[in-house]
Amino acid sequence: MTTSLDRDTVDLPPLLPGVRRLLKHPRLMHYNRLAALVIAANLGFLYASWVPTPATMGRTALVDLALAVLVRQQYVINLLFRLATWPPTSWPLRIRWTLGKVYHFGGLHVGGALAGTAWFLALTIATPNGPLMVLGWTLIALLALIVATALPAFRSRHHDHFEKIHRFGGWAALALFWTHTLLAAPGPFEVTVLAVVTFSVALPWLRLRKVAVRLERPSPHVVLARFDHGETPFAGSSTAISRSPLKEWHSFANVPAPGEPGFRLTISRAGDWTGAFIDDLPPKVWVKGITTAGVANIETLFTKVVYVATGSGIGPCLPHLLAAEVPSRLVWATRDPRTTYGDALVDEILAVQPHALVWDTSRHGKPDMVRLAYEAYRDFGAEAVICISNKKLTWQVVHGLERRGIPAYGAIWDS
Repeated sequence: MTTSLDRDTVDLPPLLPGVRRLLKHPRLMHYNRLAALVIAANLGFLYASWVPTPATMGRTALVDLALAVLVRQQYVINLLFRLATWPPTSWPLRIRWTLGKVYHFGGLHVGGALAGTAWFLALTIATPNGPLMVLGWTLIALLALIVATALPAFRSRHHDHFEKIHRFGGWAALALFWTHTLLAAPGPFEVTVLAVVTFSVALPWLRLRKVAVRLERPSPHVVLARFDHGETPFAGSSTAISRSPLKEWHSFANVPAPGEPGFRLTISRAGDWTGAFIDDLPPKVWVKGITTAGVANIETLFTKVVYVATGSGIGPCLPHLLAAEVPSRLVWATRDPRTTYGDALVDEILAVQPHALVWDTSRHGKPDMVRLAYEAYRDFGAEAVICISNKKLTWQVVHGLERRGIPAYGAIWDS
């Protein structure tokens, strides 16, 4: 374990030229680009259709909303990551840099939801008085509520309400879509699309089960949850767990140990739910669906990577460090690591990362993580930096490095 108090003096490389630096602005992140692409495609279709018929408006709304649902499906997410990380490291870095942004796929979800709602609004306006019009306006009101509560300002402040509205509102919207479609005398296309969407929504719940968990609490701040219910997930995946499956779900990175069955989750105190979990130590929890790929899976696109983590962000990094599929260097800033996470976990990390920089914030204060990340990137000869931290610091590191021409990645608010 090494620390150095003079690392904040490292000189950062110069910023990219104006236009290239502008493309790294948060407003132009790939998430927003994908959303804009979907909306632009819909506008192009509208222009080509000129005056679309009600049937065309209905089908287009259905296709857009199907995109919004399917791109969130766990099997689809895993497929997107597999396709994006298929290219070898011999490909040009600029192409691999862009492919690494695959975790911005939520932009497709947003673009499809907004475009689909707009098309269905147009269809409802064009619908004459009758049951279809009543159903249409009811559905529009529900979709508007779902969209409004999914906006970052509401979602970040009232996440539990957002989750419930998204889940129950989404189920209700799907039922209303079925009713509206059947009343409108649908063809095979509409029924097929709705059937696929319904199966996609139901699939994770078909794998709902309650499993035993062994909990180790090295400190009041963190719990190490150990699972062994017949699954050993791949490194870099996550599992969603719940104590009340209809209320709220929380995803944590899986930490499988090489050659051992089962996996671990590192759960830190970061709110009411995690705090209660750490205090109560429940013997069983609910799980559903399948393990899903996370941001750090893009590591295989690069010859060497630097992992930057703060606090419990070490959890998503650890499976990659243990698997050692890609040469890596760790920079970890956390409060009193051995007291907080236990000697066993820290020793496990140092066994695979003997040259890691572990910065004890309780002794040395908070460092400049951009400079620490850059120094590790430079000294290790890495091609990319992957940051796992809170929203604010993640963006500081990612934006701070990318606008200097260094590929950097970190979960966005909608990952």
